[in-house]
Amino acid sequence: MKHLLAKLLFVLCLYTNIIDADVQLIKKENADSNTTLLVIGGIHGDEPGAYFSASILATHYKINSKNLWIVPDLNQKSIQKNSRGINGDMNRKFAIIKESDKDKKIVEEIKEIITQKNVSLVLNLHDGNGFYRKTDKGNIFNPNAWGQTCVIDQCDLNQTQPFGNLNTIALDVKERINRRLIEEHHTFDVKNTNTKFDDEAMQLSLTYYAVTHNKPAFAIESSKNLPSLSQKVFYHLLAIEEFMNIMEIDFTREFYLDERSITKLLEEYGNLNINDNISINLTNIKKYLSFIPIKSESNVFRFSNPLGSIAREGRNFVAYIGNKRVVTLSPQYFKIGKSCTDTFDVIVDGVKVTLNKTSDIIVNDYFNVIEQSGYRVNVIGFTSEGLINESGISVKLEDFDKRFSIDVDNRVYRVEFYKNNEFCHMSKVHFIQDYENE
Repeated sequence: MKHLLAKLLFVLCLYTNIIDADVQLIKKENADSNTTLLVIGGIHGDEPGAYFSASILATHYKINSKNLWIVPDLNQKSIQKNSRGINGDMNRKFAIIKESDKDKKIVEEIKEIITQKNVSLVLNLHDGNGFYRKTDKGNIFNPNAWGQTCVIDQCDLNQTQPFGNLNTIALDVKERINRRLIEEHHTFDVKNTNTKFDDEAMQLSLTYYAVTHNKPAFAIESSKNLPSLSQKVFYHLLAIEEFMNIMEIDFTREFYLDERSITKLLEEYGNLNINDNISINLTNIKKYLSFIPIKSESNVFRFSNPLGSIAREGRNFVAYIGNKRVVTLSPQYFKIGKSCTDTFDVIVDGVKVTLNKTSDIIVNDYFNVIEQSGYRVNVIGFTSEGLINESGISVKLEDFDKRFSIDVDNRVYRVEFYKNNEFCHMSKVHFIQDYENE
């Protein structure tokens, strides 16, 4: 029972998805300092360890002193497609970019964020191939690999620059990470690309742009050859925490930092709010939901997960969490009622309660939506012979056609409210009697 109710509690901060969104910047700030760590995930859309760790950092960490800024999904459209870059490699566009380049707006905006005065240190998160080794030890373990590295473009910045000794900091972080390896061969090392003299490609990168603007910058690369996403995220978070320790950023987190805890967090997709009158839990949801009552245009989608995004496919809307295609929503268009109430009354297991318009109805045995004058209730999946309005009827789990459930366990169903043939809002009923002993 407690386990199920925990799943029904969502992060209150919602992230709005506009299909052509600008850079999403999440700020966790305190008034005690201008010291700010900027963490960037998702510059490459096929590196999920980077952006899922940035998302967990945004939602499950509290910053008690100094400041943390997070860009969890810099290249959102490429993340949806699990592509390095649908418009080319975004991490090769920081020295020069054409006016016609579709990435230009995002690149210019992240440049402005990086160069803000109070940004003290920049971390760009990646998943790299193989396991970096200074000597050749085979196809996966060699000097050309990028995985399990703290990458720097040069050893030092201006001597008066705080955190300007890049090599010393990177070596320190490497040593700290290597004390907590999951497997011995997961060791981290420092990779100095000596960008100014030896690497023309890296001269076009985000971190080199930062250091040429006197901003200490590092790339953290987990290995694409690690067996699970949770391991990639573990090493990213471990590295970020060590940078916060070096910067004396005090933080707390809501979980124990290990692979098992991270696996559970990655399975929690959070909540999707549509037009402030529909709220859907994306965890454990079916892959396809039909006849979702929305407007014909100008719909607003908000996610509790920073990696939530919407893509339009034909007439349908597809909800993503990072590169994970979570649910396809097939719409049914309605005008939205402007004079609807924000609450409704319902009898739940014999007790009358008043709920907010998108609240979940948590039921053991039965529920009965109390009739309101002028309103029509449609309980999706419940068939009542000849009735247009399904308020005033006691409904149990066995009364539903399981094909119409929202969740894969066939326990959650939609309850929709209409007034004058206009859509007002949608609630959900959760039947929990079989979970009481969990």
